[in-house]
Amino acid sequence: MSESKSHKNAKNKAAGYGGETEKPLSGGRRLDALSLNGRATEIERSHSAKGLEAAARRLRDAPGASQHVLQVPEQDMNMGAAAMHKVGVHGTVKNMSGTKRRPV
Repeated sequence: MSESKSHKNAKNKAAGYGGETEKPLSGGRRLDALSLNGRATEIERSHSAKGLEAAARRLRDAPGASQHVLQVPEQDMNMGAAAMHKVGVHGTVKNMSGTKRRPV
């Protein structure tokens, strides 16, 4: 399934100028965005705990990332924070518009 326009826009915005999108990870996985300043961002819009945990694992395995951001719809912020806690990755959960953020 192809990605939605909003997912593609969020991914490009997160990478910023000079950053990378679809950064390859081990196991054939891909990280949504890695910016030049070492911020790894994963956008997950699926509303499922399993998808959020997979996104948190991709953040955990991001090469050279000093900051980890999981971007989810606002109603999934609690579930996203729980997924990051379960996987053991420290970072930030923020909503799609960027108006709310929560440290984990």
